[in-house]
Amino acid sequence: MLVILVVFNGCASNTVSRSPSSAKTTFVSALYGGIRHEGKPIPLNGPKRLDFDSEGSPLYHLIVAEFAGQRGQADLAVTHYLKTAKQLRDLDIAKRATRIAVFAQKNEAALEAATIWVEQAPEDLEARQILAAMHIRSGNADEASVHLEHVLNAKSERAHRRLRMIANLLSREEDKLTALSVMEQLLLRRPSDRDALVAYALLAIRADELDKASEAMDRVTDTGVGDANIAMAYVALLQKHQKSRAAIEWLERSIAKSPNDTALRIIYARLLADASRYEEAHVQFAIVAAKNPENSDVLYALGLLNLQLNRIDAAHKNFKQLLKFSDRSDDANFYLGQIADSREQFGDAIEFYRAIKLGQNYFQAQIRIALILSSQNNVIDAQAHLHSIFPKDEKQRFELLRAEGEILIEHNRLEEAWALYDGALVDVYDMGLLYARAMLAEKMGRLEILEADLKTIIEREPDNSQALNALGYTLADRTNRYEEAYKYIKQALTLNPDDFYILDSMGWALYRLGRFREAIDFLNRALKIKDDPEVAAHLGEVLWVMGDKDAARDIWGSALREKPGDQHLLDVIKRLAP
Repeated sequence: MLVILVVFNGCASNTVSRSPSSAKTTFVSALYGGIRHEGKPIPLNGPKRLDFDSEGSPLYHLIVAEFAGQRGQADLAVTHYLKTAKQLRDLDIAKRATRIAVFAQKNEAALEAATIWVEQAPEDLEARQILAAMHIRSGNADEASVHLEHVLNAKSERAHRRLRMIANLLSREEDKLTALSVMEQLLLRRPSDRDALVAYALLAIRADELDKASEAMDRVTDTGVGDANIAMAYVALLQKHQKSRAAIEWLERSIAKSPNDTALRIIYARLLADASRYEEAHVQFAIVAAKNPENSDVLYALGLLNLQLNRIDAAHKNFKQLLKFSDRSDDANFYLGQIADSREQFGDAIEFYRAIKLGQNYFQAQIRIALILSSQNNVIDAQAHLHSIFPKDEKQRFELLRAEGEILIEHNRLEEAWALYDGALVDVYDMGLLYARAMLAEKMGRLEILEADLKTIIEREPDNSQALNALGYTLADRTNRYEEAYKYIKQALTLNPDDFYILDSMGWALYRLGRFREAIDFLNRALKIKDDPEVAAHLGEVLWVMGDKDAARDIWGSALREKPGDQHLLDVIKRLAP
């Protein structure tokens, strides 16, 4: 082939100015002029014109195909390779025609070429797979299954991996229903094959045939799942298609059939936790822990669930037990530190936090040490500890700056905090730092800077409900721009309709607008989510202004019993009911 192309290139340079018919004659003369017989060249007798039927010449089609391929003209290459393959029935040309047609996404041509390939090499498994794929793309499940059945039945040392390979091939096809139909036909010949059942189930989920998937997986679990990877693959695909409820239901049925399958129960417990069904998840993890007391992952999960369920003593016990496992000791120390922190056992908390050496919680633990030192009026040590922490990236550097700013603000060193934030924000955008400076600006009465900073955040992050809410609430509380405040808070509420802070802000903005009944509705919703003294102060004020002073006193009194020194409550009572 290479020699022919070289000859063609040499002749082409001599025929540029000739007419097409003249060029063709010279090209043909050059090709046939070099033909030998018994090792000797056969000369042409004079410039005799040869009859040459280009459409009937495989050599012509092959050369055109090669040149078209080199020039990136895939469609032309496919056309001429396929003509050559049909004429010569040559295996190598059929392979090349098939692969180029597949590359060019010419499915009909690929089907014809692959048919010739299989005809010439019936035991070639690659050819069978390509031909099957082309039949699927033409909607012919029966023909596709014939070729894939041949692949499955072929004898080789990799036979056990072939079904997985076919399932992978089918999963890439856009015609999901035809692919599923092919797998269904393959399954008919091997109804008890676990791999075939799983492959069918996964393809059924892709085709949105959930009942068929569930039926296939139930057949798998009739004899026990056995392999946790099978269950995980099935559950993961269900979750990907927003079918978590179906995944949980299947796991329930599977565990009923195989109650001693620990791996399956752990998957089930994790899925329950993901669905916020914490109590049920706790029950499942407890069952596993009773049988596997040395499983550190299960013990860790139980500790987290007990924290979530506010069973602090039980969580403390879990994390204490977890300390003996080296792979989880840092996690255990972090949560024991948090528990001690919440109980105001600050010495113990610092000890636990300092015991953390590595892991995802190390950085946060170090910041908590600094904040605890600050709460004990040890500002110099708190700052020194923050300065000793080496941040791994810009995000952590900004977080350290925010923590130091928080410490300075807590100790009324507002100008120092302002200088810290100002210095950090030169030619830099960090939402957290900018928001922190905005909140500091509110404390210092610099509302124009608060507004500018929050608007910068909103401009860069239009869906930042925190910034929208903060700006709206400040405008409602500290200015008379109530309509503008309402618009910002309404945007925030659309993004987070059940956010406690935003509900309180909306109630306050509506109160400022004189829409008292609506204000009460929003403030009551906020108070149900969180029994907060500031919300109680707001709700009491609205009730008082509406004339329901007894209800207002009840709200304030109840809140004061929980938070007797809260400044919001004391201020509103002093202002309205001295």
